[in-house]
Amino acid sequence: MDQTQKKQCSKVRLICSALTMLVLTACGGGGDSGNTTTPGGGTGNPPATTPVWQAGVYAPESQYQAQCAAPRSGIDPYSQQPYPDKAGSALHEKLWLRSWSNRTYLWYRELPDPDPTSYSVADYFKLLRTTALTDSGAAKDNYHFSEATASYLQRTQGGVEAGYGIEWSIAASRPPRKIYIAYTEPGSPAAQQGLSRGAMLVEANGVDVVNDNTQAGVDLINAALFPRQLGQSSQMTFVKTDGSRVNLTMQSAQVPTTPVQNVKVLQTPAGKVGYLQFNSHIALAQPLLIDAFTQFRDQGVQELVLDIRYNGGGLLALASQLGYMVAGPNVIQNRIFEKNTFNDKYPNTDPVTGRALQPMPFYNRGIDYQQGQFTNQTLPNLTLKRVFVLTTDGTCSASEALMNGLRGVDLEVIQIGGKTCGKPYGFYPTDNCGTTYFTIQFSGVNAKNFGEFADGFRPTPAPQFGADVKGCPLADDFSNQLGDPKERLLGAALNYMTSLSCPPVSLSTATAETTQAQQQNGLPVLTKDPRHEAVILENKLRQPVLPEQL
Repeated sequence: MDQTQKKQCSKVRLICSALTMLVLTACGGGGDSGNTTTPGGGTGNPPATTPVWQAGVYAPESQYQAQCAAPRSGIDPYSQQPYPDKAGSALHEKLWLRSWSNRTYLWYRELPDPDPTSYSVADYFKLLRTTALTDSGAAKDNYHFSEATASYLQRTQGGVEAGYGIEWSIAASRPPRKIYIAYTEPGSPAAQQGLSRGAMLVEANGVDVVNDNTQAGVDLINAALFPRQLGQSSQMTFVKTDGSRVNLTMQSAQVPTTPVQNVKVLQTPAGKVGYLQFNSHIALAQPLLIDAFTQFRDQGVQELVLDIRYNGGGLLALASQLGYMVAGPNVIQNRIFEKNTFNDKYPNTDPVTGRALQPMPFYNRGIDYQQGQFTNQTLPNLTLKRVFVLTTDGTCSASEALMNGLRGVDLEVIQIGGKTCGKPYGFYPTDNCGTTYFTIQFSGVNAKNFGEFADGFRPTPAPQFGADVKGCPLADDFSNQLGDPKERLLGAALNYMTSLSCPPVSLSTATAETTQAQQQNGLPVLTKDPRHEAVILENKLRQPVLPEQL
């Protein structure tokens, strides 16, 4: 995975009911009605047939579903339904993956079909992706991964995750490495230790983080950065922005996420400017966004800066709501937020839900994300003509869909920062036998039928078309805190409001030059464990709405 796979993504699964007016996402998990798992009893009975692989022949996935080498028993604590697992084999699990991918994968024609018997389940799943490249030479599918379902649900349902409360920014993944704290969660172990944005990690469990060039050292660094267990301790040394060096014992804990931070109204020569740091499109963000936009509306803000530089995505419905709060009905004029396309086997229906495809509008009401239906709350809106977005390669999927959706209704989006990750695709996280799988199943376009940003949105002083967005290419700035007008990206946005010009080019080149040097030196590179690659990967999780729309 490349550097875009660093922002931890948290999502909330929706439960669809007969009274549901819309289907907003497809976050997966055992027993969820939003995936293809058949409800069952986890009986442990042996499978009815012995599975057989035959090249080019794909039996229905239902023949293999929930037939597990190690079936779960008991009640799913989230769905409150019995686990559907039955006794089976690893080959059942692999053939389920094969048939499921052949039916729902967006680029199913590009999938290989090797004999699965010689692979583990995990390694076989890794093969079930296209190897095609984008125009820039990057992998077309860089968002294919799996995660233990229990871990996925704990993170997405509970909004907590084992860690220190640190969002890492890996500016250089090969020696000489540069690993910074991008931000910390309030009240987290990191915050309690006095750590904040800009502190640079220089040593972890005795390993020289900056210069170590061994694979063993890389493995130890990764283990320290991303603890797998609660209570796991690591010895870390940081250099803070004031130059002081601190040695700390960091112990992982369950850390609640705060997806909206630093909400403020700035007094500037351009007038009142609303600013907020938006970290993740999860359901917990909805009331925080509503409060922020109510504050902005009541204080009469004239410009808005959305800091989404570390927002890897999440619920597309929430992006649609945010788009409405930015633009309002006078700008939107009943135009759509996004339209989804699945593979050519399903030109008119969703292959997972079976529902007819319908474009997603800009939602103007609150949403009960547990029940998957609208509330009576009307969302506040600012009726702006333009919005400034602060971005990096950690800006992905639902965040990119927000930019694309607003551009689709001719609201001016001005991009300050780095190129975004490039993910105009989505998927339904789907559980089978205790593992949740994520594989690309659809793409999205805006009201102007544009969705070609697989290489990311690029800030450009003089944009031409497509994925080139008006704005300023700038490197991330770790010398100032987020929300500080002196911070490079926010400062550039505030200056642009009146000058319509970008800072000197010298400020924009450091990151690109450093990255190029890292790619050429051939030394070991940090590669995060799958849970944290989900950062960007597990983002635009959503379904089209039902016919009854707002």
